[in-house]
Amino acid sequence: MAAIKIHLEAAESDAVERLATRMGVKPEAVAYTALNRLMLATRDPGLGTEVRDTWEGKRHNLPLWADSAWSVHAYEGKADDEPGPSKYVWGEKGPSG
Repeated sequence: MAAIKIHLEAAESDAVERLATRMGVKPEAVAYTALNRLMLATRDPGLGTEVRDTWEGKRHNLPLWADSAWSVHAYEGKADDEPGPSKYVWGEKGPSG
């Protein structure tokens, strides 16, 4: 069997693992399902651009679904954010919050 490795930052991996736990599946199942959804959307003409932009953006920012890392707002005159779980991944109450 061929293997494709996905290298994730801790904030990304934590979000995937938390989602998998809440769904009662392994993190590999979450990753495979995400790939399955992507592969089924290959007729979308904007998909290539989205994939390239997502991959390129990973060098500078975590995705919205990743847990937050220390976020510095000094340039905006705001206090630094505390790290925490992503608001885009299921909260304590399940899919709605």
